Amino acid sequence: MSRISTRFSWGLVYLFLFLGIQFCNSQEELRDRIDDKNGKEQDFWIYNDISKAKAIAIEQNKPLFVTFRCVPCEACRAFDAEVASGNQSIRKFALENFISVRQVEMKNVDLSLFEFDHDLNWAAMFIHPDGTVYARYGTQSVDGPDAYNSIGGLLNTMKRVLVLHQAYPGNKKYLVGKRRSHKPRYAMDLPGLKNAEKLEQLTTRSNCVHCHTIHDAAHLDAQAKGRFNQEMLWKYPLPDNLGFTIDPVLGNKIKTIELDSAAAKSGLEVRDEIKTINGQFITSIADVQWVLHQVPNAAAKIEVQTSDGKKQTISVSKGWKEYDVSWRGSMWSVSPRLRVWAPVLEPARRRALKISDPQTAFLVKWINRGAPGGQSAFKSGLRQGDIIVEFEGNPITGVTPQQFHTQIKLKYRIGDELPIAVLRQGKKIPLRVKLVE
Repeated sequence: MSRISTRFSWGLVYLFLFLGIQFCNSQEELRDRIDDKNGKEQDFWIYNDISKAKAIAIEQNKPLFVTFRCVPCEACRAFDAEVASGNQSIRKFALENFISVRQVEMKNVDLSLFEFDHDLNWAAMFIHPDGTVYARYGTQSVDGPDAYNSIGGLLNTMKRVLVLHQAYPGNKKYLVGKRRSHKPRYAMDLPGLKNAEKLEQLTTRSNCVHCHTIHDAAHLDAQAKGRFNQEMLWKYPLPDNLGFTIDPVLGNKIKTIELDSAAAKSGLEVRDEIKTINGQFITSIADVQWVLHQVPNAAAKIEVQTSDGKKQTISVSKGWKEYDVSWRGSMWSVSPRLRVWAPVLEPARRRALKISDPQTAFLVKWINRGAPGGQSAFKSGLRQGDIIVEFEGNPITGVTPQQFHTQIKLKYRIGDELPIAVLRQGKKIPLRVKLVE
């Protein structure tokens, strides 16, 4: 080998080493900026770089295991820590069988490939290097993520994904529906994206493109164009809406069936193991939700095949997708927005005011007078320190603050007046708050 070619070869080595060091440094800097304690010093994660993971997955013919984590959010913090740095069974299985990615922002993520329930604080997707989606994992409801997500459940899904990967591409027809086109493909191009200039800057905890930002942008764009309707709210319904639940650890086995429900009438039975729904392989509750998400909120038929070969048809009627969406972070982007923070009044003060269960009350701690909604609430007479005790002429009973705000969004429109009553200095005062945004 000539000196010139030798120098050239060593030059390439130094260049790759330099780029590798620069990349590692940039990832370390990102971890520090967002204070991602669960993402540090883990040898089986590629940090926030799906493109790099995909190249390695192609070379090694392994599926990608991509977790999405909203680092600043409290929900799922413990589960995320266990997956990212605490559980040896996940670590060992992932190292042997997957190329694993810890994705902590949505800024440069291809939404046509990584489409999932973006209101989740933790989610996972399993993908073939060619872009075929194998599975989704991660579920949440008003019961919280801990009711569904577990190490055992995740590991069972990972094992099913490995079976799908080993049978691929012979099983491709059962996987086609697990992906659909998404336009625009990237979060920064979404027409309803707020504060785009700030979000384009270097990622920190205060300007991270959160997962729920994707849903927020869709809501805001539809509202700005006069196209918003409540059908957009019924995202990713649980199988509970059909009348059955799935064992969260087993992931595809029916745990309960509600009497006289659509599922019961179909002939499905407790302990049936679901193989496909509408022709798509099921590996988890999240996979069920993905299929149901594509079905309209109207009369429809949903085809279920169990592992023993049974084929059942679940018939649903208009409105079947509706459920309590108050837990969703993206609900705050839906109009009308009251712009008032009012948590539940603590029990001692409720007792002192002779407010007994199940009646509750909300203490107005903050009115956002920097926003039109807050300005209107103040102008309508609401004050910090008020205790909201009535809604539409009735005592507030059995609802959380999130459910209270959700009821406003479902029942009222901009321009309506919200009838409430508050306690102030021992007196009950009726108010009609003008909803303006």
